[in-house]
Amino acid sequence: MTQSEDSQIALERRLLYGLSFEWETARWMLPPQLRQKMRPPLFSIRAMEDRWGSWSREKREISVSRNLIHHHSWDALREVLLHEMAHQLADEVLLAFGEVPHGAKFLEACTLLRANPRASGKFPPLDERLSKPDGQPSDRIFRKVQKLLALAQSPNPHEAQTAMLRAHGLMAQYNGDLAAREERRSFVTAFLGKPALRHGPKEYALAHLLQDHYFVQGIWVPAYVVEKGKMGRVFEISGTLANVQIATYVYDFIIRFIDRQWREYNRDKGLNHFRERDFALGIIEGFRSKLRQPSSVGSRSTPGLLKIDDPQLSAYMAYRYPHARRFSRRGTRRDPQVVSDGRRIGSRLVIAKGISSPAGNRGLMIQDRSGDRGWPGKGQGDE
Repeated sequence: MTQSEDSQIALERRLLYGLSFEWETARWMLPPQLRQKMRPPLFSIRAMEDRWGSWSREKREISVSRNLIHHHSWDALREVLLHEMAHQLADEVLLAFGEVPHGAKFLEACTLLRANPRASGKFPPLDERLSKPDGQPSDRIFRKVQKLLALAQSPNPHEAQTAMLRAHGLMAQYNGDLAAREERRSFVTAFLGKPALRHGPKEYALAHLLQDHYFVQGIWVPAYVVEKGKMGRVFEISGTLANVQIATYVYDFIIRFIDRQWREYNRDKGLNHFRERDFALGIIEGFRSKLRQPSSVGSRSTPGLLKIDDPQLSAYMAYRYPHARRFSRRGTRRDPQVVSDGRRIGSRLVIAKGISSPAGNRGLMIQDRSGDRGWPGKGQGDE
């Protein structure tokens, strides 16, 4: 057996281990009387040409496609797992005897598990679905925002900043109108960054920035960290398709910007990682102050990217995370000068549309998800 084959076997063992962790986490979404009746199944990875996963009642086994685990994100794998887990719940607990595979008991199981009832067969994996607009009217606004962010690449600092603030103003105008309307809307959910055992103040500050200024809501959720073979956490956001894509892109853009600026700033200083934290927080604070600047869109003036209350999105979050809890993080001592320098640099940050296009759907739970990616951002699927 070659070293490559040994590595493949070791990886798949970690992934199977991760599936069992994710299964157990999802089980806690169920009411106690149903949770107690759910018994762990067997898990396997198989070569499947016509489906992403399957549930075998006879073997008590959930299988996932080898193609899925090597060419798609952990989010996509988890979505398929929840779908197959819903089949298990319908068969073994809700007693869906004699029903068609996607019958009433299965749909009830999907509701209980917050699973996507369509995530079967060759239904596009969620990272593919979120890489493309869905053809709804909101996409016209999304394309206008894209064009403005493309103009934000201008070498003229004034033109670049004006284009970005106009894009933000358009987003504020559109989302304010959207929240005021009562027609039913659909929402999607996306991972930001990678699952990790620990997250620093930079990630928490960015999470607050996106929720306050980019029309999404989020929560830290358990997620398997493949590299460590343990459960960690990841920040998960929800919103309309366009807003989730934009927020995901902004997150990646700012992370890369902070890394580049820190390398330049610290080239001859030799500062430690605590000062890197201070510098990052300063950049985020500086950028946040810019987002509060007013912007004109057409004949309307907006007061900057302000938080908009969206009852439908709040109801979706309450359904998706019924056991969510709030907690606060204590502040830490910061170097005022480093923070001030970061704030000054952050005030000049301009979010611009990426030029390159996505380079296909890599096996993102195996490779680094934090690298450069084109527009739009990728994330987790929809309901």
